[in-house]
Amino acid sequence: MQKLVIVFTLATLLGACSSTRQSEIESEASSIARDALPEMREAWRGASAAGAVQIGWISAFNDPLLDGLVVEAVSHNLDLQVAAANVERARALARQAGANLAPAVNLSGGGGRTGSLDSGSGNATSLNVGLQVSWEADLWGRIRAGTAQASLSAEAAEADYQFAQYSIAANTAIAYFAAIEANNQTKTAEKNLMILQKTLKIVQARYTEGMSSAQDLALTRSDIASAKERVEALKNAYVNALRSLELLLGRYPGAEISIREDLPQLPPAPPVGLPGELLERRPDIVAAERRIAAAFNAVDKAKAAKLPSLSLTGSLGGASGDLSNLLDPANAAWSLGSNLLAPLFDGGARQESVNIATAEQKAAVAQYVDAALSAFGDVESGLELSESLRLRLESLEEASAQAAEAYRLAEILHKEGESSLLDLLAVQQRLISAESNVISLQRALLGQRVALNLALGGEW
Repeated sequence: MQKLVIVFTLATLLGACSSTRQSEIESEASSIARDALPEMREAWRGASAAGAVQIGWISAFNDPLLDGLVVEAVSHNLDLQVAAANVERARALARQAGANLAPAVNLSGGGGRTGSLDSGSGNATSLNVGLQVSWEADLWGRIRAGTAQASLSAEAAEADYQFAQYSIAANTAIAYFAAIEANNQTKTAEKNLMILQKTLKIVQARYTEGMSSAQDLALTRSDIASAKERVEALKNAYVNALRSLELLLGRYPGAEISIREDLPQLPPAPPVGLPGELLERRPDIVAAERRIAAAFNAVDKAKAAKLPSLSLTGSLGGASGDLSNLLDPANAAWSLGSNLLAPLFDGGARQESVNIATAEQKAAVAQYVDAALSAFGDVESGLELSESLRLRLESLEEASAQAAEAYRLAEILHKEGESSLLDLLAVQQRLISAESNVISLQRALLGQRVALNLALGGEW
């Protein structure tokens, strides 16, 4: 008994050392992850708004309908439900791994009856009940390393789930803007068709009077047919955009969702913080860092598996032929024991487990660097693209305004017979194209603003 107490005390002390090792692993993993990164800039190259990244970026669009759709998507999106289930699974695995640190206690019981085929012989009844306890002393921290690995993997899954929520929020906003754009593009195409139909009436009247040619009439009819095709194509795009939005919300894709008529105003540029802060804020980078720490624990677990293991067992039970005497102390027996298992030869299997875990650790570090660099690229590209789109939109809005004025003058000249129908139609198509381009760029700029907020890791 004294020896078992000594063994238990030793195992407890080694377990405390193992807990200290966990803190060292956390620090070491974080240090290696940061050292693997290339030198970072002190500030974003394209930053225009200083200050800490703000949460609640969806509300910056000042669109209550969008706010409600994002909440609905985060609550009902099926991909998010899968991610949430993965988090629950990871947490359960972590709890399961931690359960190995506690003793296993089992209750057993049984009974039987024996006798002879000779009717003159008596029958005998035997009953037994027992309590069995087993516990593996975590001498080298193998079980704790496995527990920490599972816990860190669960933390990574939680961070992935959090970023998935942000992504669904962003994708919902982008799909919402795309549906509004498709509706506005349809209206622009219908406006073009109405203008062409109006022009056709004028051309037909002039043709009847001998003032227009058959070529002008055929050309106008051709443009009308093309405009009708364009309208139908855009109507279909609008319906598909509505269905895409409904699928994100977890609704039946019936293209029945209501959206606003016009695109919302572009909110001010968001504060972008500092590059170094992104590593602590973006959930996908946090998840990658957690996986590095998990990989370090996997190496420790594999190395500890090469060392001897110690198990302690105990049992308490009783046996009797009578149920009333089964728990009588006189019929009880107990036992305590220990088992030391030292691996001698396994064909190199345990060493290969170490090699596998080491390779996975290297991969985890590389994946962290890749995730961090991609995040930096997302922000830098987003900042530059946002400014580029803004300047382009200014130019297109000016082009659209000038095209509208040109069309007004062309109509006057055509009515006065000072310009041909071809000239009028050419100016008209330039106007429609300019208006369409403005709508597309407005939507692109809104989508880019959403993508930039997602890249910055801000909560929606």
